[in-house]
Amino acid sequence: MTTPLIVIAVAALCFLIGTRGSARVQNILLPLSVTAILVGLWDLACVLTDTQVFPTPAKTWAAFGEIVESERLWGDTVASLFRVTWGFLLAAAVGIPLGLVVGWSTRTFRALNPIIQGLRPISPIAWIPIAILWFGIGDGAGIFLIFLSSFFPITVGTMAAVRNISLVHQRSAMNFQMTGLELFRRVVFPASLPQIITSLRISLGVAWLVIVAAEMVGMDSGLGYLINDARNAGSRYDLVVATMIIIGLIGIVLDLLIRQLEKFDEVRWGYVNR
Repeated sequence: MTTPLIVIAVAALCFLIGTRGSARVQNILLPLSVTAILVGLWDLACVLTDTQVFPTPAKTWAAFGEIVESERLWGDTVASLFRVTWGFLLAAAVGIPLGLVVGWSTRTFRALNPIIQGLRPISPIAWIPIAILWFGIGDGAGIFLIFLSSFFPITVGTMAAVRNISLVHQRSAMNFQMTGLELFRRVVFPASLPQIITSLRISLGVAWLVIVAAEMVGMDSGLGYLINDARNAGSRYDLVVATMIIIGLIGIVLDLLIRQLEKFDEVRWGYVNR
């Protein structure tokens, strides 16, 4: 019990030191110290409960090494990323233009918004049997599910971005006699970009969640399938937790990549530096 308590104490001390450091120090030290505290609490909980089922951090780390040595990790990661990439890009290619049109045109909004809002609450997981029926077990079903899970957040976010443009922007455009496509190109679309990028971030997180769930049910490769396979292989929960951590780390990287869009001059004005 001594080791996890020492880890928690040292991590808490690092956290206190980090709160008094520069912004760069805080960006590094604070998340690392919080992570160390959580790992220490995890280890302490395993010791106190004397569990024989849920793995300790040490066993999980050993399982991570086992996954890497088995060479399955890379193939399953590539399979998941391939499905997410294509499904997400297709959803963005369809959802953003559709959201712009529906948000801009009142008649189109009245015609399509009820249909979009009716289909949006249906969980992408509920589409798994239909996806397998249409595309079989493989990449096609996964890409279709990712498309569905990403399409609605992107479309609805884009619609809201267009319809909620500040009156200041609209009145400024009217002062310069802008109308029609010129108004849309020079004012509406640029003003919508920050919120569109936010909707892309949200939809990418949902897509990554859905593909893992779908691979656990109806596919023969990917990180979700790896979790399911580990559970069936003698209840190897150390492998399950190790894979869950890998999924979380990849999710962080994906979010950091999509946030790079915020650095473009066309959208940087829409974000407040804190």
